[in-house]
Amino acid sequence: MTTSPKIVTGLDVLLGDESLLSKLRNRRIGLLVNPTSVTSGLDHAIEACEGAGLNLVRLFGPEHGVRADAQDMEAVDETVDPISGIETISLYGDSFDSLRPDPAHLHDLDTVICDIQDIGARYYTYVYTIGMMMDAFGDADVPVVVVDRPNPINGTDVEGNVVVDEMRSFVGMQPIATRHGMTAGELAHFFDRFCGWSCELEVVEMKGWTRSMWYDDTGLPWVMPSPNMPTLDTATVYPGQCLLEGTNISEARGTTRPFELFGAPFIDAPALRDYLEQIDLEGVAFRTTAFKPMFQKHANTTCRGLQIHVTDRDRFSSLRTSYAIVAGILQLHPDQFQWRTEAYEFVTDRLAIDLLIGDKEVRVALENGADPLELVDALSEDRRQFENRRDQCLLYDE
Repeated sequence: MTTSPKIVTGLDVLLGDESLLSKLRNRRIGLLVNPTSVTSGLDHAIEACEGAGLNLVRLFGPEHGVRADAQDMEAVDETVDPISGIETISLYGDSFDSLRPDPAHLHDLDTVICDIQDIGARYYTYVYTIGMMMDAFGDADVPVVVVDRPNPINGTDVEGNVVVDEMRSFVGMQPIATRHGMTAGELAHFFDRFCGWSCELEVVEMKGWTRSMWYDDTGLPWVMPSPNMPTLDTATVYPGQCLLEGTNISEARGTTRPFELFGAPFIDAPALRDYLEQIDLEGVAFRTTAFKPMFQKHANTTCRGLQIHVTDRDRFSSLRTSYAIVAGILQLHPDQFQWRTEAYEFVTDRLAIDLLIGDKEVRVALENGADPLELVDALSEDRRQFENRRDQCLLYDE
């Protein structure tokens, strides 16, 4: 016996609203999608929209691709979707310029529909792809429709600082907090009103979603948003643990528990656990472990480290936890710990950790032994401005 989801996504609202569909049926449509673009019955948006009589002319794929068969920071070279046969444009190639649609891909379209599940953290690139679609289609005077989906880690909690201008990149293109507490549709309004990515925008809102909901409260099936985001547990720790991408610590890619597991061959796991247990971190416990990443950092090498076990997700702060983890490793292994120096998301002249944190002064403070929790909790005027602007863009009740 199956039960109906508690909420209705923007895609299902669109497909069930004849007045919306009738306005779209005589248009040539572009569709920005990936594997999360499904109905509550797990039919993909491509087939569902065609079944509703919409004329899909072109698909656009974000990082990882329309079918998400590429790993992170792996250039996607798509030309035709292998299932539908529809022309496909990759918006994640081998250069920063590839992230924005080319005018040649827009001129024959009347509307573009964007439907992608976000994770709720500033680094997750899909929302910036939506934003650059808005910017490009706005310049071409083509309307943009964003069909909304839940913020899987709830829409109330906000954590972290705001990206400073000199640290803008594809993991932080706009001045939003690390954990922003917004949906993709709300961020689209934010981009349109405050960030210069303006267009003729329509957001198809969800029905039944409230801000306090986590994804497993919605009744919707979880579809992996990207290859290393297998579960809601992963998404819960991701706002902090993604910072490890800017270090030589493995975030356990190629294992069944990426981001929850972390470590390196040189880590003294019991000592790190002891360090973390002396810090005021709520809703979390740590277990010493070992794992072998299948690719990227320390591939096929045994790493010693910890697994994060979230014991109370409403009290848990991923960002406080991960700042403490980085501070602990800096203290315990100063000669072996390193910041990533290789190119990161098309940037070669700044450290990846500075791009991820969004402010190099925070990294310097960590190096100098500052209290990691005080760094997370410090609120700047930019953060207060973000919260004020965010409040003006929220679409759903508490």
